[in-house]
Amino acid sequence: MDNKIRVLIAKAGLDGHDRGAKVIAAALRDSGMEVIYTGLRQTPEMIVEAALQEDVDVIGISILSGAHMTILPKIMNMMKEKGLNDVLLTGGGIIPEEDIAELKKLGVGELFTPGAPTTAIADYIKQWCKENPRE
Repeated sequence: MDNKIRVLIAKAGLDGHDRGAKVIAAALRDSGMEVIYTGLRQTPEMIVEAALQEDVDVIGISILSGAHMTILPKIMNMMKEKGLNDVLLTGGGIIPEEDIAELKKLGVGELFTPGAPTTAIADYIKQWCKENPRE
């Protein structure tokens, strides 16, 4: 792949803890990806708008607040409305297994819980982008 994978990392909602998001952003950069970090307290609208403006391949949401069942489906719906059907929505945080299964049914990609190796996250994104090339 000659073009770098472009990843938007965002902290959604009122969650004020971003150390994990910054660790993931650095790890993805180290693995050769271009990373845009939006910072704290992003609304789904702000996240999807930034993804459009930055022409990203992947949106990664870090969510520890427990609002994943509200925020991720909202982002997914907005992505569909804006035609971002070829962009991966992935993320991680404190998300129960049954919620992960439910979110995947809605089209959300792999969700990583605390302790997931950063290499696994980078490998997943690279594999997804290889299998789903953008036009």
